[in-house]
Amino acid sequence: MTVARLRAWIALALLLVSTAAPAQITAKGEYTRLSPPRPVATGSRIEVIEFFYYGCPICYELQPLMSRWLVGAPNYVAHRRVPVSSADGWESFARLFYTLEIMGQIPRLHWPVYDNFHFDNVQLNQEKVMQDWVARNGLDRDKFTEVYNSAEVKAKIDESRELIKNYDVRGVPTIAVDGKYVTSARLAGGTRQLMLLVDDLVKQARKERPN
Repeated sequence: MTVARLRAWIALALLLVSTAAPAQITAKGEYTRLSPPRPVATGSRIEVIEFFYYGCPICYELQPLMSRWLVGAPNYVAHRRVPVSSADGWESFARLFYTLEIMGQIPRLHWPVYDNFHFDNVQLNQEKVMQDWVARNGLDRDKFTEVYNSAEVKAKIDESRELIKNYDVRGVPTIAVDGKYVTSARLAGGTRQLMLLVDDLVKQARKERPN
């Protein structure tokens, strides 16, 4: 295990134990129901928020399962990704995500970030390495750096931190459904179980929406 990955695991462990438990955990312990529900940003569509961290191996494991689920998800589902940056050393990855998002590159490069970091040991949490990497992937290095250090990216990180606090996210990956339900790979018992549970919670949330 590399030093970067060891630090990621330590930070993740600290995050898991350092925050208060959310309200109303279910009898099976698979998810929590929030009271009161949090507001959603997707109108009539069921909001599914994926709280993640590029350095997390379990988030990496979740990606193909999440992608497969999204392909078959009903059109009333709206998926949002929120990078967690509340632990020391995690902000660089959050900045990378939002920079790629602003530049319209998430559909193309979201998975390669995970793959190159975890499989190829490319240290994409370091800005200089990021700059070289995006250039190899066809992006303008100067434009990337400008966006990476922009007020727009800072505002998005500040907004994500408020959302993380509002949902009392205790670790990654964590999924919030329609402002009402919060679950995680830890609570569900694994990534496959997590996506099965998310599917059930989406259907449950849909039934609870006013007609």
